[in-house]
Amino acid sequence: MTDLPDRISLREVGPRDGLQNEEPVPTEAKVELIDALSHTGVGRIEAVSFVHPKAIPQMADADEVWSRVRRAGDVRYSALVPNLRGAERALDAGFTELEVVVSASDTHNRKNVNRSTEESLDDIAKIIDLAHGRGATCQVIVSTAWGCPYEGDVPVERVVGAASRAVRDGADSASFGDTTGMATPPRVTRLVGEFRMANPDTSLNLHFHNTRGTGLANVLAALQLGVADFDASVGGLGGCPYAPGATGNIASEELVHMVEDMGVATGVDLEALIDVAARAETMVGHTLPSQVLRAGPRSRTISP
Repeated sequence: MTDLPDRISLREVGPRDGLQNEEPVPTEAKVELIDALSHTGVGRIEAVSFVHPKAIPQMADADEVWSRVRRAGDVRYSALVPNLRGAERALDAGFTELEVVVSASDTHNRKNVNRSTEESLDDIAKIIDLAHGRGATCQVIVSTAWGCPYEGDVPVERVVGAASRAVRDGADSASFGDTTGMATPPRVTRLVGEFRMANPDTSLNLHFHNTRGTGLANVLAALQLGVADFDASVGGLGGCPYAPGATGNIASEELVHMVEDMGVATGVDLEALIDVAARAETMVGHTLPSQVLRAGPRSRTISP
């Protein structure tokens, strides 16, 4: 255990990971969401993914969305890509930060991209080279890092092995995704520790879902290890089309609310973020799971 970081970096993934699991929302609503998030103090936004529209129809308008976004100069925008063709599209659209995902679980990877984990890692090596050749960075996200809905527990050695292979192939950073909320604090501690022993100089991001209510507990465990880079989704939007029962990511406003009260800075305007969460709820047309959206911050009072 180490001292808590003074500050974390929050990547807002609602516009991509959040909306891909909802009924398709209009292009203008996606643009509105990204533009609104860009003015909350969030420093990084995962804006779109360049996937085949037959696979994820919710992202079919990625090029149009990105062309209409009013990009804030102090925000870094990234795109998720599933393969070499997606990477080419993202780079052609002007993205300089790419994320590519591979599942540690072979079964989930085949459901997701119709390839084995090893086949995806072979392709990822080419994507990394392409990104670097075009002056972009590439983060490799290892999903089902704490378990798979089809296979159950995934050995830590397999997860670390997949991430380490990508690092050897030139990945600029790594991320572990808790695709169906199977992580618990001791499992977070073990995986982070094993990865750092194998890759002490590689930046690490963590992406938690709150399927079983352990999302913020997992963040706390990671903070106590000095991890300072997290994904979260406004309102708790999200899920996974290829993971039955997966619920949304940890809510961005809940993450900000908790860590700021612990003395860990985020740079985010919490009230502004809550306002955007309310707008997101209206966009998707159903109640979102964020409790901070419902109750407000702990400092909010009501008239007696």
